[in-house]
Amino acid sequence: MNSSGSVFFSSVMLFCSISAATDKPNIIVIYTDDHGYSDMACQGIQEDLKTPNIDALAAGGVLMTSGYVTAPQCVPSRAGLLSGRSQNRFGVESNGLPLDGFNAQQTIAERLKTAGYATGMTGKWHLGPANEIASHGFDDVYQKNANRPGWANFDLDGSNREPGTENSKLYHLDANSAAASAFITRHHDKPFFFYCAYRAPHVPLDAPPKYLKRFPGKMPERRRQALAMISAMDDGIGNILSTLRKHNLEENTLIFFIGDNGAPLKIHKLDAPGGGPGWDGSLNEPLNGEKGMLSEGGIRVPFVVYWRDRIAGGQVYDHPVISLDVAATAVALAGLPDDPQLDGVNLVPYLTGKNKNAPHDTLYWRWIAQAATRAGKWKFLRGGARDYLYDLDNDREEKNNLVHDHPEIAANLKQQLNAWAAELQPAGLQTGSMSETWETYYDFYLDGKPAAVRSTKPAANGSGESSAATDWIARNSTMNIGQDSLEVRPKGPKKRQPFIVTSDLLLPAELTAIVRLRSVDAGTAGFAWREPGQKTFANDQTVTFDCPKSNEFQTHRVNIAAHGHVIHVRMLLPADGADIESIEFQDTNGKALKKWKFGT
Repeated sequence: MNSSGSVFFSSVMLFCSISAATDKPNIIVIYTDDHGYSDMACQGIQEDLKTPNIDALAAGGVLMTSGYVTAPQCVPSRAGLLSGRSQNRFGVESNGLPLDGFNAQQTIAERLKTAGYATGMTGKWHLGPANEIASHGFDDVYQKNANRPGWANFDLDGSNREPGTENSKLYHLDANSAAASAFITRHHDKPFFFYCAYRAPHVPLDAPPKYLKRFPGKMPERRRQALAMISAMDDGIGNILSTLRKHNLEENTLIFFIGDNGAPLKIHKLDAPGGGPGWDGSLNEPLNGEKGMLSEGGIRVPFVVYWRDRIAGGQVYDHPVISLDVAATAVALAGLPDDPQLDGVNLVPYLTGKNKNAPHDTLYWRWIAQAATRAGKWKFLRGGARDYLYDLDNDREEKNNLVHDHPEIAANLKQQLNAWAAELQPAGLQTGSMSETWETYYDFYLDGKPAAVRSTKPAANGSGESSAATDWIARNSTMNIGQDSLEVRPKGPKKRQPFIVTSDLLLPAELTAIVRLRSVDAGTAGFAWREPGQKTFANDQTVTFDCPKSNEFQTHRVNIAAHGHVIHVRMLLPADGADIESIEFQDTNGKALKKWKFGT
């Protein structure tokens, strides 16, 4: 072959290889945690943020002003995202329910593997044990969502490792970013799908000084922590982009940046010390409501789509889209056949201008006792027995309930919502009753009733210990709200038994305590109680039970036989501590008197 023929042949081969590569673009999904709608500087709402890399994605791509998720809580939201199907179709309605339905779904990762994609994830999973993530299609796993050892089967230098406990000792958000960059380098020569699930700015708020010092000045400390954690994520996104550019992959990589649900405000946005449960410092303004509500503040989230040179930058897209669209888009771009089971749509034709219509005629939600639908500008919302209708084009703050002004529109949307709900598992608009908490939230946010005043002071017990879940205080121990439990660990001399305590009770003399916990090591747990007129806990007012060491939560039922009302309870724990999923007190008829469910 002569030299000119050789050059021609090489050029053809180069063109073919580039064409083959761009036929199947890389896809990265960045999923943040309890991240309020207004907490990206590019939204133009808050002025205290430092998110240059997120802003660059929006400036170079599309800022979705009506981007939604499928639920106002993390487990169902993640199940919907990764399956591409409404999680209500397979029984993952809310946190704490069995995951059998999700386990039976085909995830984005599993689908793309059939198209030759490398697949990986890092960060918060929350859909079962870490060592089972690979069974959902993720070949490379670096599961770490807190400043404690996680689980991984590859190292941050990009090498393989024996699957098991990792202990990088990096701040967990920095470890997630490093894992994402390592994955890209490992698989830069083939199409890949990567799920980067930062646990931020979700509690416990744990930003190190490196990020906190970027936000000096007077502000709520919880706000400072949230800003710092968001800034840490932003740095990581900058590292991901740099790694893509290093391998000349930016033009062939579609990036989604989405929050998993709205920020938890707990109405009062208390700046409680300790960084544990409560407000996470993030904000949903100007949207109404918060995490745990199907109002806009619970389900409309930060949402950016970026694909350099393939989707025009600088767009602000107002049509409603939803996290379900990620799977449908990925399947289409990977060249896989359409699957009618997927509930989303391929967004690319809409974002490139090939399709001028709205991607969705109607969107639907159901979460326990709440249900909602949005069709164009109209949103119908049901919370328990209450109905609301909002014109979101003119009232995205959901301040003006028009259900009585436009009863025909409300009735039509409710009929559509009922028809959709009939397809779900289980069927119907509600799967449970409206709790007191959500009734209070609807009273405050949507019906304009004043909220009860809450104290911002820590417990005045002189011990320096702070409250958890508003009611429990740790003694001889430390507490931390983990993903699925209240994590209690011993503090001080080993001979002092760790316990947690709650007061201001008025429980009947005969009751049953039901606790779900997993013990760090085998030991003895129990309950002690105090009755009216008693200044101390009597030695004969304690009931104990054995706790085997377990990696799974165990249910323990304990009968308490007091002489009078129970006003003060200690829960005694094994010497090495335990993780508590829930505590409940029932009367002799099995009626719940008081219940706490921990976890995030």
